[in-house]
Amino acid sequence: MAIDFTLSPELEALRMRIRAFVDDVIKPGERELEGGGDGEPLAGRDRLRALFGMRKQAKEAGIWLPHMPEEWGGMGLGHVELAMVQAEAAKSYYGPWVFNCQAPDEGNMHTLLHWGTDAQKEKYLKPLCEGNTRGSCFAMTEPEVAGSDPTLIQTRAYQDGDEWVINGHKWFISGARRAEFAILVCRTEDNPDIPQAANSAFIIDLPSEGWNDVREVETMHGGTGHSEILIEDLRVHNDQMLGGRGQGHLLGQYRLGPARLAHCMRWIAQAETALDMMVDRSLNRFSHGSLLAEKQGIQWMIADSSMELYQAKLMVLHAASKIDAAHKQGDDTPADERVDFKGEVSMAKHFVANMLGRVIDRAIQVHGALGYSTDTPLAHMYQHARWARFADGADEVHQMRIAQRTIAAYTDHKSTRRATGDLPI
Repeated sequence: MAIDFTLSPELEALRMRIRAFVDDVIKPGERELEGGGDGEPLAGRDRLRALFGMRKQAKEAGIWLPHMPEEWGGMGLGHVELAMVQAEAAKSYYGPWVFNCQAPDEGNMHTLLHWGTDAQKEKYLKPLCEGNTRGSCFAMTEPEVAGSDPTLIQTRAYQDGDEWVINGHKWFISGARRAEFAILVCRTEDNPDIPQAANSAFIIDLPSEGWNDVREVETMHGGTGHSEILIEDLRVHNDQMLGGRGQGHLLGQYRLGPARLAHCMRWIAQAETALDMMVDRSLNRFSHGSLLAEKQGIQWMIADSSMELYQAKLMVLHAASKIDAAHKQGDDTPADERVDFKGEVSMAKHFVANMLGRVIDRAIQVHGALGYSTDTPLAHMYQHARWARFADGADEVHQMRIAQRTIAAYTDHKSTRRATGDLPI
């Protein structure tokens, strides 16, 4: 049997190294950064020194850039192996950033690696991999149209000699204020053969004249990180196009598949943290004659959370294995033999996002008023968890696609097996 959920001794050792680094370096560093105990939060140069000091230690420890090939300074891990790294890294808030595998940079690195020219890789990908930039952003979502349907994008670009002139409106652009460049998706084709061929992508150096930062959008978890951008007569050279004309939709979908699963890997870490806290609380809180852990209502919450976390881990591992299998196939692989992982990623993304919210919610309930306060990380985790159900595709869109694939599988083969993982069971 080829099915094996164990790690090689080398990968198990790597996982333990990452776990130890998170516990011994990143978590204490986070407490210092945020002013844990009696200290004041670090600011300015002191904050930057502490943050980049942790990155330097991660590089020296050989746990840097796990998702990128070795020739780009990475660890060359596949997606199954990356799941192990992300699930450990995301036990801490800054973990993915310290290891340089955080969104949106992680997805942008994959995109530049696959679609960028040699000159674009040298200018934009190399500094990202080295960790020597403020980062990047991906500008696709717009306020006027549904973000889950990129064929409706209204930001437009028209060609003027060797340049393109771009006008439009973007928002919820994560990391835009600190980014050194953006990957911008806009409409370049008026009458494409198919709606998915209307958009193209450009790399925009930041700051640029015509790229106007309107505000940071206030969200449930505060007012940092997500920008509204007004684009007015922004000029960009034709050399800055990423991929070919009309390939913006294809590029975006290529980026979002693995990126969705990477989010799931990090969400699993958050859910596991919440479950650990829930069980610990139940073993240390006495009420109405017994510990909470001895009460059936609490046991059911723990059991439901354990089962859902188990499901989430299996779904992510299987979807990751299909991405790895697809990437091993050559360009000459016949279309009917290509490994398709879109369905598995959609199902994982939908399930894990919802599982995350449910597990954190139960953990808050078991903690009572303490869980609702900011004395534990649960309140902050819960605010972020609500975002998971529409980031990288709303629940309802994924459900629609899952249903469409299931109906198509039955129509083609008189069986839904292909749409439910195509597993040997």
